[in-house]
Amino acid sequence: MQKFYIITGLSGSGKTTAVQAFEDASFYCVDNMPIELLPKFLDLPLKESPEIKGLAFVMDMRSKNFISNYAQGIASIEDHLSMTPRIIFLEAAENKLLQRFSQTRRQHPLTNEKSLLDNIQLEKRMMAPIKKTAHHIIDTTHLNVHQLKSQILDLIHDGDKSISLTKINIISFGFKYGIPNDADLVMDMRFLANPYFIKELKSQDGESEAVKHFVLSQNETRIFLEKYLNLLDYLIPLYKMENKAYLTIAVGCTGGRHRSVAIARSIYEHLIKKRLNPGLIHRDIDRDIKET
Repeated sequence: MQKFYIITGLSGSGKTTAVQAFEDASFYCVDNMPIELLPKFLDLPLKESPEIKGLAFVMDMRSKNFISNYAQGIASIEDHLSMTPRIIFLEAAENKLLQRFSQTRRQHPLTNEKSLLDNIQLEKRMMAPIKKTAHHIIDTTHLNVHQLKSQILDLIHDGDKSISLTKINIISFGFKYGIPNDADLVMDMRFLANPYFIKELKSQDGESEAVKHFVLSQNETRIFLEKYLNLLDYLIPLYKMENKAYLTIAVGCTGGRHRSVAIARSIYEHLIKKRLNPGLIHRDIDRDIKET
């Protein structure tokens, strides 16, 4: 059975950020879902797709009958699925909600002749019974968007810190063809001896055993890899903590055929051992040949 969450709470408390975290975790998400329509929606076959890890729906005061239909709606869902959806309730201090509405210039869903503060306080009172049904209550007063996403992802994965949504890609390239536009970390390998000037290696590339041996057997290479891999082992968890969606490690040499390819392969194999599931692209490995 797929995981199933309902995200609710006070207006301005971060529900949009929360549902974005669910989307990053491959959940099928719907914002502002009327609770009375949910049982019919759950009959759709899309929830059986293996690519979808679960379902998450944002329900709140934007639906005018949300509070009056809430209890009956949850009961209907439980009957329909024979399971209870996990309820996440987001809240924040009144002064923080005032600040957020001022910054975004969005109208409060209870907008009427009363002041914004009055409407925030009224919503808080109206939502109190729903808060009591929540399985998880998150106070976002002192959380930035990255910290809130981190809490949501931690909740989804039951605290398993080994699960990462950061996709790591390693790209080898030639400087004479330009640095990859999406590179986050760029390493220049032109300080190493160049196989291009070795007659029997010139026509081979960095994936060949001969070129790999030539590059990796250099003392400078061994020292570099030890230091650089240690640096990556330090940096990657920090990027994960910031919930960075993509991390692109670019490794360059002159033409992108020999040194950068061999080093990129070594980095790739190291991260595979770390179970980080990186991607590997040799952008310019055949470019010199194709353009001569």
